[in-house]
Amino acid sequence: MRNLSTIVVVATVALFSGVAFTPSSGQAQTAASFDKNSGSSAQGYPVRPIRIIVPNTAGSGMDNVTRLIGQRFTEAWGQQIVVDDRPGAGGIIGHELAARAAPDGYTLLFSASAGVVIQPMMTKVSYDVARDFAPISLVVNSIQMLVSHPSVAASNVEELMALARARPGQLNCGSSGSGGSNHLTCEMLKVMAGVDFVHVPFKGTSPQMIGVVSGQVQFAFASIPTTSVFVKARKLRALAQGGSSRSPVVPDVPTVAETYPGFQAQTWYALFAPRATPSAIVGRLNAEVVKMLADPPIARRLTEQGLDPAPSTPAELTAYMRSETERFSRIIKVAGLARAP
Repeated sequence: MRNLSTIVVVATVALFSGVAFTPSSGQAQTAASFDKNSGSSAQGYPVRPIRIIVPNTAGSGMDNVTRLIGQRFTEAWGQQIVVDDRPGAGGIIGHELAARAAPDGYTLLFSASAGVVIQPMMTKVSYDVARDFAPISLVVNSIQMLVSHPSVAASNVEELMALARARPGQLNCGSSGSGGSNHLTCEMLKVMAGVDFVHVPFKGTSPQMIGVVSGQVQFAFASIPTTSVFVKARKLRALAQGGSSRSPVVPDVPTVAETYPGFQAQTWYALFAPRATPSAIVGRLNAEVVKMLADPPIARRLTEQGLDPAPSTPAELTAYMRSETERFSRIIKVAGLARAP
């Protein structure tokens, strides 16, 4: 098991070596203006290492994108970036740690939709997203892929659901943790297909992949970069993708929506700071993120891996989170997963 864990981490890290992202020119101008007009307190920032908390395991897609961002920050500012992976409790541990950090720009949070939108609706958490975090920028959107262990007698989502229908409660869908986006995706598929299978949460993406590669669970949803290594090695079978249309990275793999119209499974990653972080520092961070994502070769590399660069202003990220809360709340309500008041 230790060897398999090492393979998972190394394989996923390798995918992101030398990779980064790109925004629209309008977004770049907005971010630049935000930084220019935010005051002088950011002029000397940063003067010491910056810690970025990642509420997931090493080798996960979130971890790898964070390391890329950290490398670009270091190149731009000459300061070390420390990536602090804090998996556990579906990401709650990392978010709570970031919420309590000093708001000085030297502790940041790289989160996904699960931690700032889904978790607070499903689990009682000590942090409040609006109260405790300052949005910096959306970074990337990531389509999820439905994959299965090769021993499962299904070559597409329709066959997999027929198998689950014939064996109610006997098949397992693995996720990176309860309350995560791929947990919600499992539940959405269960509801839309009208079948009964079991959700099995793991403590992060790497253990999740180990679970499905080893056959501990029969199928799972995870990002295209995370799953593609194992699909190419024939350790997993790609059954469907969760985008509204087929990704050019895997054009021969149908979408789940082709079988179940309206199905959509994607997650997104964004950068945050503790709420009281000075606006000048938030603006400087935003401008640097937008700048690094504006490199066309970097954007192309991301797109080739099934990731969609999506930089934003802090206000745009706030509005996007609001719309995502509305979308996921409907799924949570239908699946009966809302936490008690």
